[in-house]
Amino acid sequence: MAALIEAINVKRKTLFEHENTPFYCMEADVSSPTARGGQTLVRLKMRNLLTNAVFEKTFKAGEKFKEPDLELVPATYLYSDGDGYHFLDQQSYETLTLTESMVGDATDFLIESLEIQLHKYNGSPIGLQLPIFVDLTVAETEPGLSGASQSGSVTKVAKLETGLEIRVPLFIKEGEKVKVSTETRDFAGRA
Repeated sequence: MAALIEAINVKRKTLFEHENTPFYCMEADVSSPTARGGQTLVRLKMRNLLTNAVFEKTFKAGEKFKEPDLELVPATYLYSDGDGYHFLDQQSYETLTLTESMVGDATDFLIESLEIQLHKYNGSPIGLQLPIFVDLTVAETEPGLSGASQSGSVTKVAKLETGLEIRVPLFIKEGEKVKVSTETRDFAGRA
């Protein structure tokens, strides 16, 4: 029997199951009533892990959710084709395929042999979790101006090997590897 989570205990980044669907809590806001006998309500901003849809819903504090049958499996990105994105499960060594909608905008970070975490719900892959930082090669960028301020506060656009465009300091050249935050999509240093 899976453990039950009360709505009032759902916090940011909590995974829970509602109406037989796994959800990820993005924000939780508890509103306590001022009147006696009023009901404490919990407003959750949640993402459906199957469809990636985000919405807000209000629950009573005592409502209970099941813990979803979710597991994170280490996997390596192999390649993509017309069928989807293919990953190698590092535990069972089987190839798992995710559709474009399951991968979402993570495609901007997928390079061959990148290690990620695959979300499996009831044994089937439903999505992925990227590492906090990914090292990508700069494919195109303007040359840095000689004598320009090297403080790093002045930036230019760089196109990375995956097609993602980010702003980088002037001293970054084509062919260099840069560290990119997968959360903010910002330059985080040289790799």
